[in-house]
Amino acid sequence: MSENGHPNGASRSQTPLRPGIYSPTMTFFDPSTEELDIATIKRHAVRLAQAGLVGLVTMGSNGEAVHLTRAEKTAVTQATREALDEAGFNDVPVIVGASEQSIRGTIELCKEAAAAGGEYVLLVPPSYYRYAMDEAALYDYYISVADASPLPVIIYNYPGAVAGIDMDSDFLIKLAQHANIVGTKFTCGNTGKLTRVALEMDAVTAKSNGSGYMAFGGMADFTAQTAASGGSGIIAGGANVLPKTCVKVWNLWAEGQYDKAIELQKVLSKGDWVLTKSAIPGTKSAIQSYYGYGGFPRRPLKRLSADQVEAVKEGVKEVMAIESSL
Repeated sequence: MSENGHPNGASRSQTPLRPGIYSPTMTFFDPSTEELDIATIKRHAVRLAQAGLVGLVTMGSNGEAVHLTRAEKTAVTQATREALDEAGFNDVPVIVGASEQSIRGTIELCKEAAAAGGEYVLLVPPSYYRYAMDEAALYDYYISVADASPLPVIIYNYPGAVAGIDMDSDFLIKLAQHANIVGTKFTCGNTGKLTRVALEMDAVTAKSNGSGYMAFGGMADFTAQTAASGGSGIIAGGANVLPKTCVKVWNLWAEGQYDKAIELQKVLSKGDWVLTKSAIPGTKSAIQSYYGYGGFPRRPLKRLSADQVEAVKEGVKEVMAIESSL
């Protein structure tokens, strides 16, 4: 056991997860060759940390992990960690998406994530053999991985990406009893479920350290709602584009300025929906339009047309005006 109580130890001392806004970072590519654009990956990580994000996720859904080789996944995590350290953001942890379809493969990815500088792993359940993934199989998957992973595990409940598997609050609470399972990301959007898990696990909130367990909302469009539900923060793709606005909503709620938080949340939700509908191509397009970099996803994800680029730009114009003023 390592000194932090987790098996096998980690390559760097564990940075505590803090309440607030996290983002699953985009992976950027050369527009011609589709090779990794490491310089832009590093630039983006620093911009998000400077905007007030308290943690980053590499190789999440927005990071196009399914389009990358294992060597490329390692390179992205290493570059992100290096960029944060070089810019003085040593206290911003890197969480790594490390899911494979097998228990054995997932454990290997967890070890590779640790070697690359990751401090936590974010894991969706296996779903290719959906017919076999009953509660017993899912329990075995998460507990077996948590037993062997050198990094603490955050469960990723994202039915849309895993053939509809939607873990309920009773099951998530059961898994959370494992010492190396330290949080859940609720991209299911179910704030009632988040509330129940957060309550039972005495989750970290904007005002309390609780037990240390993290209950994360999974989208920017329910940032204030997550805070109201006793959640710990948001891991939001929209924070790639709107980090300061997400942070502002969270901080307003933490300060007890609930009416202001809700009013700003309305504008944030409107803009985030544009990004959600246009997905990875649209999020990268918005970054390109407003920050001068971003580019395109790897094929077979499509590039937006000129009209679509303009529609995304116009769709987030209102919230970007707020973003640029913060």
